[in-house]
Amino acid sequence: MKQLTDYYLQQEEPVKSTLLALRDIILGQNSEITHELKYGMPFFCYKGKMFCYLWTHKKHKQPYIGFVEGKLFEEPFMLQEKRSRMKVFLVDPDGDLPVEQIGLLVQKALDFYH
Repeated sequence: MKQLTDYYLQQEEPVKSTLLALRDIILGQNSEITHELKYGMPFFCYKGKMFCYLWTHKKHKQPYIGFVEGKLFEEPFMLQEKRSRMKVFLVDPDGDLPVEQIGLLVQKALDFYH
């Protein structure tokens, strides 16, 4: 767990605070969500299956939630870029977090695993 905590602590503000808030929002959506470090990134699993992760977009310099089955999302505000399977939801670290929208996206992602 220390490595996972270290990932967040290594980030610069305001990205660090944003990622920590996103972590809490995701974990708060369902008691069966687990939080692990995989491939050097914080991943969230539901019943043992990876469904989303946190990272920072290199070009936009913004934190994001990457959804593993993002190709199934039709939300126009999500970015697919050159990913075949995943889509990402960018979060402005200087603005208010769209908590309700994030919750809906996480619930939609979890629905793919029910």
